[in-house]
Formats: sequence, structure tokens, C-alpha cells
Amino acid sequence: MRIATFNVNGIRTRLPNLLAWLERERPDVACLQELKAGDEAFPADALRELGYEALWRGQRSWNGVAILSRHGPPVPVRRELPGDPADDHSRYLEAAIEGLVVACLYLPNGNPQPGPKFDYKLAWFERLIRHAHGLCRSTHPVLVCGDFNVVPTDALDIYDPRSWRKDALLQPESRACWERLLAQGWTDALRSLNPDAKVFTFWDYFRQHWQRDAGMRIDHLLLNPVLAPCLQAAGVDRWVRGEAHASDHAPTWVELDLSRLPGGR
Repeated sequence: MRIATFNVNGIRTRLPNLLAWLERERPDVACLQELKAGDEAFPADALRELGYEALWRGQRSWNGVAILSRHGPPVPVRRELPGDPADDHSRYLEAAIEGLVVACLYLPNGNPQPGPKFDYKLAWFERLIRHAHGLCRSTHPVLVCGDFNVVPTDALDIYDPRSWRKDALLQPESRACWERLLAQGWTDALRSLNPDAKVFTFWDYFRQHWQRDAGMRIDHLLLNPVLAPCLQAAGVDRWVRGEAHASDHAPTWVELDLSRLPGGR
């Protein structure tokens, strides 16, 4: 099974890019972030024509997440991250698909920092850590993926950190939260299979960063200990970033052999 995560950066504006990627790569499950559209504007019919059923939580003008499946409709588990009933940002979905629990998230960017946006990022991250603890210890196979808005390291996850030192994505507090999350027992799929390689998933629109391959890795797929033995491959569909009118992210994916699950499939 192939599961991918993709920050589409506006599903209405970039629907042709999304459909072209889905038609060419055919992931079994695709988790989308930054829909930037209300629920009523979600292109469910266009996706269904390609064989995908969807679960989504939109938000007009910003945020918004969705889970697409070629194995029937995703079964909703959660439509928000627990811990703050007053938080109305559309940033988290959790669903069951073919015996897997799949969580799709769009973690707050946090800029500018310091300030209330960075405080919100860290508070949201704390809520994620609390909720993820149970997911990691679950006896079910669990995958948590999305745009985490965290660059884990200077050495391998960014082209050059010097001009990004004040950015929320590289702050020690953001990275400390990431490390605490991983310490629960999650496998960072892309890094696990590429331990010494620079791998990027995001290239912003400024200063020809895409043309110069001046990117960073902020889109991640995490596997709990039940699912981790199924990991076969992981990669980035870089070609998508090079298309006209592209998102500043490229889809990131894992290949899983579910016959390796306890009891087989």
C-alpha cells in the first residue's frame, strides 16, 4: 500500500496539479493539507472520477485537511485534535482505512516568532504529543503524516540554515517538540530509509529556491511500532514541484507491505 501526504496550497487553484499527480502516481491513500476552501468547495466529484473517496474538513481561505482513499470511504475517527474545544482551525483528521488508522495534520507555521502565533504552534504541538502517545502505543497499525512545519536538523533537512535562524520552523522549541514526539517510539519513514541523505519536501517561491534545489524537509510520515516493520520504501515526488502553478510542497510517500503485520493480511 502506498500512502502519501501533500500540502496542496489551495485545492481550488491547484486542482489540475492534484489530479495529474493522483492519476500518474495512484497512491492508495493521500492526505492533503492547506485546502484553503470551505467544505462546500471541496472537489469530491472530480476526485471520485479518479476512484477516490474522501473525508475532509475545510476552512474558508486557509487551513483545511482531507484524507483520500481508493479503498472505499475513509471511516472517520476524529475530526479535530483533542485538548482545546475552542480551537476552530481545520488542522487534523483521523480515519480508519483497510485496518490502518491514518492521521492527517497541518501543524501551525508559528511565524512570526516570538509572539502569539508561535505560542499557538507550541500549544498545538503539545496537544499532538499527548494524543500521539496513545496512537503510538496502540495495538493497531497507525500512520501520522502531514505538514509538521518543523525542520528537524540543520545537517540534512535544509539546504542552508543561516538565513532561516529566526524562522519558527527551526526554533529550538519546535525541534524539541519534534524530538519528544519521536521519542514515543515513532519511525520517521523518510529519514529511516535515507539516514545520510539531504531530502527536501518544500521549496518556497522566493529567490529561485526550486531552481537551485534550496529546499527543506517539513512534510513527514510517522509509523507506530506495529506498522514500522511494514515499511518498504519512502520518497518524494519531486516532479510535482516542477510543474506550472505548482504548490511549494511536493508529495511525500511510503510503501507498506501489510502482510508483515502481526497475523498477516
